[in-house]
Amino acid sequence: MAGVLAKKCLASPLRLVHRRLSAPEVRVQCCYHAKVVDHYENPRNVGSLDKRSKNVGTGLVGAPACGDVMKLQIEVDDMGKIVDAKFKTFGCGSAIASSSLVTEWVKGKSLDDALMIKNTDIAKELSLPPVKLHCSMLAEDAIKAALIDYRHKQQENQLGAVEATN
Repeated sequence: MAGVLAKKCLASPLRLVHRRLSAPEVRVQCCYHAKVVDHYENPRNVGSLDKRSKNVGTGLVGAPACGDVMKLQIEVDDMGKIVDAKFKTFGCGSAIASSSLVTEWVKGKSLDDALMIKNTDIAKELSLPPVKLHCSMLAEDAIKAALIDYRHKQQENQLGAVEATN
């Protein structure tokens, strides 16, 4: 059975991952899609932006059930276009892959277009199994939280400008 599983995984875009548990004779085998492995092994846009900057929105979200925590930051230009995105994620490979993918997708988009990215799109692109769908939901929530933070900063900036003129 394990040989059939290994051949199936090696012949498909999935990667076979071995993990030894406490007993040396016990092995767990699971398959991850090649895109998940690629984003996990070569994550894009890892890092931070200046959270104090008025044109940077920061979203920090977590999933208490599994312990994943995701920080997504977006930098927006004066025309309302996302020009940069960074992430830091503490969690499983699927959470890291979801974060990495989202940073690539939001760059160059308007705020409204970024808001249209759904967890189902992320899950489909990465071929996430049902047990890992919470990772794509977390990534969608991180986008929304970063956009809310950015818009809140813009409203504060406008209120400050109005008060300064009075």
